[in-house]
Amino acid sequence: MSNKQKSECTDELKGKRVAILATDGFEQVELTRPRDAITEAGGDVQIVSLDMGEIQGMHHDQLGDKVTVDAIVASANPHDYDALVLPGGVQNPDTLRKSADAVEFVRAFFEQHKPVAAICHGPWMLVEAGVVQGRRVTSYASLKTDLINAGANWVDEECVCDEGLVTSRTPEDLTAFCEKMVEEIAEGKHAAQVA
Repeated sequence: MSNKQKSECTDELKGKRVAILATDGFEQVELTRPRDAITEAGGDVQIVSLDMGEIQGMHHDQLGDKVTVDAIVASANPHDYDALVLPGGVQNPDTLRKSADAVEFVRAFFEQHKPVAAICHGPWMLVEAGVVQGRRVTSYASLKTDLINAGANWVDEECVCDEGLVTSRTPEDLTAFCEKMVEEIAEGKHAAQVA
């Protein structure tokens, strides 16, 4: 990418505020790469979690880095954000989907027609929030049955975009995931993005 292209991209998300919902056990690169893509495009990112402090990242089954939490999901207002990102890691969404506050936070983005990007095990939160009926999605392969049972049209593709809902399978898909995520956030609300 030339310097001219880079400078043209840096303001793509200027004025946009994006929530990344995560807790302990998130797959580190699935949080850090989207976070960096958003900030490099001029957006502002807040890490939203169950409690203040730090959350523990993972590199597959090895401990990764800790990330500082900016807001608690119980008091975070979805109206304050333009989009939502849901990283994977098995423990992360499995813990979050037990939180009524986290589930309602996710559902609110669909009710407000805002872009949502979920990767790997992140789409578990979409199942719990009841927002995948009739939607075309992908995920980590082990979630296929859960998503189909929740009414989704599951496909095995690198990156799937359905009216503001961006999903991908694994960290290997992050380049396509981040590019499409930034594009959808820049576009803003999508009328067909509904709960």
